[in-house]
Amino acid sequence: MALLWPNDLPRNSAGNSAGNSAGNSAETSPDYLPDDTPQADGPGRLTGHQQLTEQILQAAPFAGFDRLPDAWRAQWPSVWAPLAAHIALQKQRRNAFVIGIHGGQGSGKSTLSQALAALFRQVFNWQVVVLSIDDLYLPHAERQQLARAVHPLLATRGVPGTHDAPLGIRLLSQLKQLQSGDSLQIPAFDKASDDRLAQDRWHAVQGPVDLVLFEGWCVGCRAVAADRLATPVNALEADEDRDGQWRSWVNAQLAGTYHAWFREIDELIMLKVPDMSAVLDWRGQQEQGNRQAATGTGPDRSMDKAALQRFIQHYQRLTEQALSDMPGWADVVLELNHDHQVDLIRLGNHDGGDL
Repeated sequence: MALLWPNDLPRNSAGNSAGNSAGNSAETSPDYLPDDTPQADGPGRLTGHQQLTEQILQAAPFAGFDRLPDAWRAQWPSVWAPLAAHIALQKQRRNAFVIGIHGGQGSGKSTLSQALAALFRQVFNWQVVVLSIDDLYLPHAERQQLARAVHPLLATRGVPGTHDAPLGIRLLSQLKQLQSGDSLQIPAFDKASDDRLAQDRWHAVQGPVDLVLFEGWCVGCRAVAADRLATPVNALEADEDRDGQWRSWVNAQLAGTYHAWFREIDELIMLKVPDMSAVLDWRGQQEQGNRQAATGTGPDRSMDKAALQRFIQHYQRLTEQALSDMPGWADVVLELNHDHQVDLIRLGNHDGGDL
């Protein structure tokens, strides 16, 4: 199926899409981006969405393109190049600086972020920083301390409260202010050893920065009403969080520091996974990659299948909440199928929401 980007679809008098040429309409919300009116060309000047998409498609393949998954490259002209054009226009029209990329585990957030960064560097000569929320996990020892002080389940990385959110807020502020000649160190986390790497292994970023791609499985998530926390969603919660203390504490983090953190996002893109079974399958593939890419010197804390099944249960509640709720405030929703391809593209309204 050849998808068309929603604001490239013909519209009827009510402003709704009239369907695409394949007979499968890409679902959109009633609100659209500003009309796709081409703008005058000039030095460094971007044009309308369709023209910009063509510019991206006609550019030489960016570094790493040939290493992208087959499913991803198959939808490059219909999904990912138009998405890149959309982001570029948000930077131009709304001065968007922080692009949030949300998706369940294994959805392709890192693949997308790295590909977009390489493309923007090549086509527009932008300095793009990929900031992964995973690199901001608290060190292993600090999470063990948190588990003793608050709840044993917090020993496992992942849920809000197991990241250094104040550091994340400071980093976004510093990246905005970085000037030519300035340098900033970004933490790095090794999942195989389940620990933050030593500072001499961190990523160095040079200023000035044009765009930040902030990616993570809980990026853009919001707290929910207390009554939605009452019923356990899996055996982990039923057996090890019987009184709901852990999930209530996690929800409170979303209402507090994470709320402030995610308000820094100018545009939120959601890679909507099909269901939790896909997350388990895709996360298993990631675990193999984590072991192969391990760079830490600590003990191997990678997971076998049984450990992974337990691990995923820590993420289930927030993943399912996001699947249900986030399409209501995300700026772009890309619905993935079990083959890791996009079936539907939806655009939200672009008032920025109230993260």
